[in-house]
Amino acid sequence: MNDLEEIKNRLDIVDVISGYIKLEKAGANYKANCPFHDEKTPSFMVSPSKQIWHCFGCAQGGDIFEFVKRIEGVEFYDALKILAEKAGVKLKSYNKSNLKDRTERQKISEVLEQALKFFEYYIHNSKKGTRTKEYLVKRGFSEELIKEWRIGYAPDSFDKLSKFLESRGYNKMIIEKAGLSFLKVNQELCDRFRSRIIFPFFGINSELIGFTGRIFEKDDFAKYLNTPSTILYDKSRALFGIDKAKVEIRKKDQCILVEGNVDCILAHSAGTKNVIAVSGTALTDMHLRIIKRYTLNLVFAFDMDSAGAKATERAIDLARSMEFNVSVLDLGKEKDPADVILKQGKDSWIKIVDKAEDIMDFYFRKAFLGKDINNVFDKKKIAEELLPQIKKLNNSIEQAHFIQKLARKLMVREEDLRKEFSKVRVDKVEKKEIIEIKDNLSQKEKIEKKFLKLYLINKIDVKEILYLFSPKYRDILEKIAKGEEIEDKGFLSEMFFGADKEKQLLRENEVTASEEIKNCIKNLKRIFLEEKKKNLSLKIKNEKDPKVIERLMEEYLNLIK
Repeated sequence: MNDLEEIKNRLDIVDVISGYIKLEKAGANYKANCPFHDEKTPSFMVSPSKQIWHCFGCAQGGDIFEFVKRIEGVEFYDALKILAEKAGVKLKSYNKSNLKDRTERQKISEVLEQALKFFEYYIHNSKKGTRTKEYLVKRGFSEELIKEWRIGYAPDSFDKLSKFLESRGYNKMIIEKAGLSFLKVNQELCDRFRSRIIFPFFGINSELIGFTGRIFEKDDFAKYLNTPSTILYDKSRALFGIDKAKVEIRKKDQCILVEGNVDCILAHSAGTKNVIAVSGTALTDMHLRIIKRYTLNLVFAFDMDSAGAKATERAIDLARSMEFNVSVLDLGKEKDPADVILKQGKDSWIKIVDKAEDIMDFYFRKAFLGKDINNVFDKKKIAEELLPQIKKLNNSIEQAHFIQKLARKLMVREEDLRKEFSKVRVDKVEKKEIIEIKDNLSQKEKIEKKFLKLYLINKIDVKEILYLFSPKYRDILEKIAKGEEIEDKGFLSEMFFGADKEKQLLRENEVTASEEIKNCIKNLKRIFLEEKKKNLSLKIKNEKDPKVIERLMEEYLNLIK
């Protein structure tokens, strides 16, 4: 039996994929929102019996190796190594003597592991390491916690780590590319991490990707230092603690986001294991896309009143723009979760977590704090603070709800508040474009094309659903139903060829054509309603007559129901 067969025998595709995304049972199979393109209705299917996955939305699919390749963004051999470690398989072709034949990614992964063992040795076996542990104990760490999170110490030396790694057979280029050292003018290596407490960074699959170093007993250096960008470490994607927190995040359907490594580790030790940290960098849309695989409920445990409050607000705005349900924790007089746990105890921290406050409720409470609503200037300040937050809401109904609420609390006319609201301008949240396969088709067109292919396999009565289709596809569908000739022969050939492919996919995924047709109709109805909701929202936004607005809003609410 070769390495591939042994790995496949030991690993179940459901276990592997559920380590990355949230799967739901769907008959004999599992389904999820596809992690490779944006979608709201699950079209990603996993077949335990066939040990394959397929997305009916972007037409991608394969086995566990193909999935890990795509989601980790790695070559086949790196995916093989990740899965071999997960399966406990020692790859026959990857022993120490074959170091020069390995991929750069594998070499960097190995050199990082050697570096971590070096840091761990120094925290447990040196005088400075002993002082480091004494400091950590004062911050609430136990010996077990230090070992569990593999915290280390980088000695105060320019080249101890580099010399150690070179003695283990790693060349200067790989050590530098791993972000552990940099080359000086004389072409000698200089260690990047010196006199620092080392917190290792692990990826989703518990693979070591980099380090954060906190300065210790030195004052003339930056407090925190992260690994620079490498093949493995990308600060816009790296989330500290995600390897330990992902299962609990999915289980609790909630993710608590903290700012620092110490906050994250102590929060875990206090019993809240659904906590991760951004660790010294701004929250990005890529961070949020990773979190979105596990939950849409995000709780910020940041210091909301600090100098970085603007950056925190931008992070919250980004999360809201990506449709997260956002809440915040009121840390009281403490500046971070670590202080709460250390000074007030674990029970106080748990109580704070249980009282997570919806973001709009938080903004309202904060805006009214210390203000006199009978004072016209205070009323103006409150409105100036809250109207931009209301403007950021994507839904017209939500906006209307909070405008009404603000008008009641300020004891002013809603019409006057709406006039001020119309003057508010907010910056759009910038998001990086997601990398996906682009075919210039809208989601609706994709579903319409798929329906046509399925219709050729299993014809049904389409009279009652023709209104769901765009004119082009409605015309083609009507002609096929009536047996009339279609002018675009090329398109028809494409549909017949696609129908054959669909048949094969249906067999592989143990799904019937009628089930998929129902799914297409359901999705087309959803899109039809979304379009109707958008049109109504636009009408509400542009309408001036209060009576007409009231009628349109009632129509909108009925549509939601």
